[in-house]
This record gives sequence, structure tokens and C-alpha cells, in this order.
Amino acid sequence: MIYEPYRNKTVEPIRLLTRSQRKTSIQAAHYNLFNLRSEDIYIDLLTDSGTGAMSDTQWSALMRGDESYAGSKSFFRLKEAVNSLLGFEYFIPAHQGRSAELVLMSHFVGKGQISPGNIHFDTTTAHIEFQGGTAKSFVIPEANDPDNMHPFKGNFDVEKLEGFLKTHSKNVSLVIATLTCNSGGGQPVSLENLKDVSRLCKQYGVQFFFDAARITENAYFIKTREAEYKKWTIRRILRACCDLADGLWMSAKKDGLGNIGGFIAVRNEGLYETLKKYTILFDGFPTYGGLAGRDLEVLAVGLKEATDIDYLRWRTGQVAQLGMWLEESGITCIKPFGGHGVYIDARRFMPQIPEDQFPGQALSVYGYIEGGIRSCEIGPILRGRDPKTGKHKPGLDLVRLAIPRRVYSMNHMRHVADTFIALKKSAGMLRGMKFTYEAPLLAHFSSKFDWA
Repeated sequence: MIYEPYRNKTVEPIRLLTRSQRKTSIQAAHYNLFNLRSEDIYIDLLTDSGTGAMSDTQWSALMRGDESYAGSKSFFRLKEAVNSLLGFEYFIPAHQGRSAELVLMSHFVGKGQISPGNIHFDTTTAHIEFQGGTAKSFVIPEANDPDNMHPFKGNFDVEKLEGFLKTHSKNVSLVIATLTCNSGGGQPVSLENLKDVSRLCKQYGVQFFFDAARITENAYFIKTREAEYKKWTIRRILRACCDLADGLWMSAKKDGLGNIGGFIAVRNEGLYETLKKYTILFDGFPTYGGLAGRDLEVLAVGLKEATDIDYLRWRTGQVAQLGMWLEESGITCIKPFGGHGVYIDARRFMPQIPEDQFPGQALSVYGYIEGGIRSCEIGPILRGRDPKTGKHKPGLDLVRLAIPRRVYSMNHMRHVADTFIALKKSAGMLRGMKFTYEAPLLAHFSSKFDWA
């Protein structure tokens, strides 16, 4: 057992509604957990984005916020943190990760261009496709096997990527490494793999960027799973990773330990000047990027706190403990366990439900009805439809239990495990779901469902 490297100062009351009340709530939400009211949820594992608890140091820093429209002191404190930790000279705040994606993809992606990655997350794919491009996955085959214990299942298939770049590099907008690989089960990418991809990008003259939302958790896995880096500090590993990239963007609502915010960081001054124009158009002046000065202060502290080895050991250990409880009860999850959540294989959980009846969405709904838990489908609904064929993109159908940072106790995780263990006993009687309304873009956020 691992133990929390913090103690509580403030608590927020939560309550578990009755089963009857939960059934009424989810029906009123059209069986879409995004539509639920937070007060009707007992354990909220919908996302780890912006849902963490801030430290006393972050709360103190918040009071230093300089709310000047341009050139605030808070901007320069966050700029220093980004530069010292990640090594990029040029930095633009953004109000969250997807606004950073809007800026970047508006510049990089043109109609008909391709953006290779390990596995892009949903908003990244949506922004690429919104600009008329195509997001293409080059993750290793082991990523599609939940039982495979490969330590870096977020890795690129370097040979496959090289073959693609040999013939298509002129039509590539940029290569993107998602760290950790969220849609692949929160799986990390090794430093050696990043070195190989960086070499290929330089060889073929294409830009290499990181989606760095969980880059510190990725660094922890490099330290603990990649033998040659076991003696390195987290900060040294972070710099070694970032030195391989032309730039990155980050939803700092994850490993920035903030409730809002993000940024873009690049090396090239000319690119920086170009991207600033988009930020002014979309987010505001480039020294605040849609954020209050107090938000910038919180992130400047949070980025550094996230590199603490005791915090990371607890963070990943809590995830692993929940995963082990589920696996011990015969529930198949993506293994090895990732950094920010446990991913249940919904098709194996309920093999009687056809793929076109969305077992992942159904299991998420049952998790709420059974135990007041809000989770998220990571499957065909989230991946969306292929713009050319109109069919749902292939891949695993998962239920993600994303654990907020520094929020829930192990007793809370025990309740989560007990909920899905109870459901497993009656899994053969559970039903699938159907659309009553399918939203045309990022369907999982606003579609409506009913029982099939």
C-alpha cells in the first residue's frame, strides 16, 4: 500500500443519491453522463482535466495574480517555469488545451494534409479534421491488446512511420506524440522511442510536436520502466524529452495541476510571431491567452509541484491499486495501468452486447446507476466517424475511470471497485444503447441515447 503525501485542509461534502434518484437523473440526461449535474454524482471520474485539488502554495500564489491586460508579472513567472522545466524559449498562454490546438492546427494543417501520431485524442483529431486534414495513428500493435504487458504501449511503430514518411512527408503537417497516450489507455511513450521519432522527423523535414497534457506522468514511467533512466530526476527526463521536439502544447489542467489553462511552447521565433496572431484573434493578448493573472500564477507553481517524485509515486500508485482490485475480480482492464486512470474493456465485460450497441457507453451508464460514479466512454462514440466512409473508426471500446489529482481517498477507490465488481456479477443481463440524437462533431459530449 502507498500513502498520501499530503493532508486535507478543506473538504467538500458529497452525497450518494438513492438508486431511484440516480435512474431519474440519468434518464433526464438522455443517458449521457456529460449532461448530469455534478451535485447528483458521488464519485466523479469523468475526467482528470481541471478537476484536481490545488495545494496551499497554489492558493497563496493565486493572490499574487497581476491582472494587467498586457505584460503582467504573472505571465513572466509562468514563462520562467515553462522555460526552466521544458526548455522552450517562446511561450504563449491558452485558456485550455483545445484552444492551443485551434491556434496550432489553424497554422499547420491545410486541406488534404495528414497529421501522424501515436493515437491522437478526440479534440486533436477534431481540430485536424476541422481544418480539412486527416489524423493518422502509428501506435505499436501491442496497444490494441489489453493483456499485453509492454511497458510503453503508447510508442510509435517507428518502422511503419518511416515507411509512411518516405512517400508522404511533403503532405505531412506535423507529427504529434500524445504523452501519455490517452485514447490508448493512458499508456506512456519511452524516451528511446521519442528519440527515434525525432530523428525521423528531422530526416524528412517535418515538425515534431508533443501533446504534453500528461508529460510529467510520462516522465515518471520513463524513470520507473526504462532501465537506463532510473537514476535520472523527473526534471532531467522532462528536459531530455522536450529537447527532441520542435514545440508542444499542454492542457495544464492535467499535469499543470490547474483548474483551467494551457499553453504553447516553441523554439523558433518566426513561428512564435506567427502563432501570436492566431492567439490575438482567438484567445486575447499573448501575455494572458484567455486566462486571468491568478490562473497564470497557479500554473507556474503547479508545473513544478507535478515533478515531485512522492506526488507521482502516489498518483500512479492510486491508479494501479484501483486497477488491481478490478483485475483480481475478473474485470479486464488495459495493462500495464497508466498514469491518470483505469480503462475497463467494455466488450469483454459485456460480450453479449453487439459493438453497434456501444458497450462502453452502456457500462458507463450502469456505473452511475449502480454506484453514483461518472465515467467516460473511450470508444467508437468518442473516436467518431471517418469523414470519408461515415463508419465509426475502429479500436477498443473502453470505460475510462479518470482519477482527479489529490482529490479522492483509497476508500473512494474501493467504492468504485465494488461498484463495477457488483455489475460484473450480473453482466450477462445488461443491455446496450442506441443514439436518439448523434451530434455531428465530438459526439460523446452532446449526443443523446436510450436503451437498445
